[in-house]
Amino acid sequence: MLKTVSTKFEKDLRNVLPETAFPTVSAKYLTEPRNKFYGNSGFLVAPETTEQVAYVVAKANADRIGVVPFGGGTGLVGGQIFISDPDTNASPIILSFERMCNIRSLYQSEKVMTVEAGAVLADVQSRAAELNLLFPISLASKGSAQIGGLLATNAGGMNVLRYGMARDQVLGIEAVMADGKILNGLSRLRKDNTGYDLKNLLIGSEGSLGIITAASLKLAARPKSEMTALLAVPDPASGLRILNISRDLFGESVSAFELISGQGLLFVADTFPEFRQPWPEPPVWTVLIQLDFFENKCPNSSFEKLYEHAGELILDGVMAQSLQDSRDLWKLRETIPQANKKIGAICSHDISLPLSEIDGFVATMTSEIQLSGPLRLNCFGHLGDGSLHFNIFPPAGELAESYEHLRMDLYRSVHQRVHRLGGSISAEHGIGRLKADELDEFGDPTKLNIMRALKKTL
Repeated sequence: MLKTVSTKFEKDLRNVLPETAFPTVSAKYLTEPRNKFYGNSGFLVAPETTEQVAYVVAKANADRIGVVPFGGGTGLVGGQIFISDPDTNASPIILSFERMCNIRSLYQSEKVMTVEAGAVLADVQSRAAELNLLFPISLASKGSAQIGGLLATNAGGMNVLRYGMARDQVLGIEAVMADGKILNGLSRLRKDNTGYDLKNLLIGSEGSLGIITAASLKLAARPKSEMTALLAVPDPASGLRILNISRDLFGESVSAFELISGQGLLFVADTFPEFRQPWPEPPVWTVLIQLDFFENKCPNSSFEKLYEHAGELILDGVMAQSLQDSRDLWKLRETIPQANKKIGAICSHDISLPLSEIDGFVATMTSEIQLSGPLRLNCFGHLGDGSLHFNIFPPAGELAESYEHLRMDLYRSVHQRVHRLGGSISAEHGIGRLKADELDEFGDPTKLNIMRALKKTL
C-alpha cells in the first residue's frame, strides 16, 4: 500500500538536497494538456544530479511512497499525473527534471550528443544545428517536450519515415531503477552485443521500469537542400500511391509524408485566422511531403519529376519557394493539434494501421460515426508510417460536452476496428492512464504476462 511523504522523510530530503530542489507545486504538475486527468498534489522535488535522483527514489522505495517522473508535461495520455487510491489518499513524490537540463558532452566527429533528461527538444535541435548536424525527432511540442519523456514514451513525430522512432536515435541510457541503483549505460557504441539491450527495455516503458536521467543521442548529417510541397489528393489511397512513387523516385530522401484533412485546415482557419493558407477553401484531403537532399538540388526539378510520374493523382498543389514558405507549410500542419484543442473534441485517437488498410478504415469509420449524427472528423497524421490521429468533433456551433453520452461508444468502436485490422491503439502517445484498460483488452496475453513479470522483477 502506498504511503504519503512524512515529516521525517521531507526533513531527510531537505538535509541532503539544496533548497533549490524544492520548488512550489503549481497547477502544471497536476494537469495534462487535454484536461482529462487531475492529479493529487504531492511533494515536489527537482533534483540537479543523477545521484540526487537515486537518493530520492531509494528512500521512496524503502518508505513505499509513489514516484511520478515529470518532464515537459506534454504527454497526452495522463502518464505524468498521479491519482491515488481513494481508500489510501496517498500523495506522491512528483520528480521534476526541470533542473537536469544540461548537454553533458558533444562528440562532433562521432555525431553523438549526451544530454540530461530535462533537456528540451528545441534546445537539443538548436545545439545540433550549431554543429551543422541534425537531431531528427520533430514534434509540435518541441519547445516544451523534454528528452527523458520523449524516450520514456518512445515518441514519434514527423520524421519517423526516414529516421525512425525515438528509440532509433539512442546509443546509450543512464537510468535510476526502482531501488535507487543507477544503470550506467551511457554508451556511444554503435555495436554492443554484451547481453540484453536494457536501453530499449526502458525506452517506451513510460517510467514503469526505471527513470531515464540521461541519454547518448545519435545526430544526423544536416541536409543541404529540400523540397516541400502541399498536394491536394482525392483520398488517402491516392496519397499512399504518391508516397510509393516518391520513394521509388527519391529513395531515402523522402523525410516526411503527412496526411491532412480539409477539416483540419478549416479548424486552423477558424481558430488561427492570421495563418496564411494556400487555398480559400481547403481540399478534402492533402498530403505534405518533404524531400531532404545532401547535395544542392533544385527543388523545382524534384517537384517536376514527381508531377511527371504522379500528376494524375494530384488535384492541385503548392511548392515552397523559400525556407520561409516551407516553415509556413509545416506551421499549418503543426498547428492542427492546437486548433483541435480550441474546437474541443468528443474523443481523440492515436492509432496506427497497416498502410494498405488506411483508406478503407477512414471511409468505413467515417460512415459508421456519422450514423450518430452530423459529427465532424479530423483525420491527420504521419501517413508514411501508418500513424493517424483520428479525432471526432461535434457539429459546428455545438459543444463536445453535449455528446458526452456518445464518447465511450465512439472511442471503443474506433479501437475495436483498428484491432481487427491488425493495428495499434497507441501509435506514439503511449498507454498512460488513458488506455490502461484497453491494453488489457487488446494486448496479447503472453506479452502482457511477460511485461508484468519484468515489472515485478525490476
